[in-house]
Amino acid sequence: MKILEITQNKKTYLPLLLLADEQESMIDKYLPRGTMYALDDDGVKAVCVVTDEGEGVLEIKNLAVLPSCQRRGYGRRMVEFIRQKYSGVYKILQVGTGDSPLTVPFYEACGFKRSHVVKDFFTQNYDHPIFEARVQLMDMVYFRLVI
Repeated sequence: MKILEITQNKKTYLPLLLLADEQESMIDKYLPRGTMYALDDDGVKAVCVVTDEGEGVLEIKNLAVLPSCQRRGYGRRMVEFIRQKYSGVYKILQVGTGDSPLTVPFYEACGFKRSHVVKDFFTQNYDHPIFEARVQLMDMVYFRLVI
């Protein structure tokens, strides 16, 4: 297993990126300025895009694992890679996600703590309702981890 930085043709991974952020126009807002990584284990199993948000904050904008490879530790391995790579460079690793029973427990299990909420983020920024585990996502919930 290896994790590689993707510097060119990031949109090649669009089908995987869309698993974590289902509107391409939203991905287009952060992909050009983000640093992208792909986890390869006999083929790409996961991708992650991080951005510098200033003031010592690095944000995970997109973390996606192929559905057939979920619950095998790939997502957790990607978070750990990012944490280790940027430890000492950034103070905080943060992630914003919907208040979903699928993603919230994952980030909490990775050591993230709830930070703040942006009300109505999904309803105001997406052109269609977003559902995860049959729950409509309304607010963006931010989690932070001290690195």
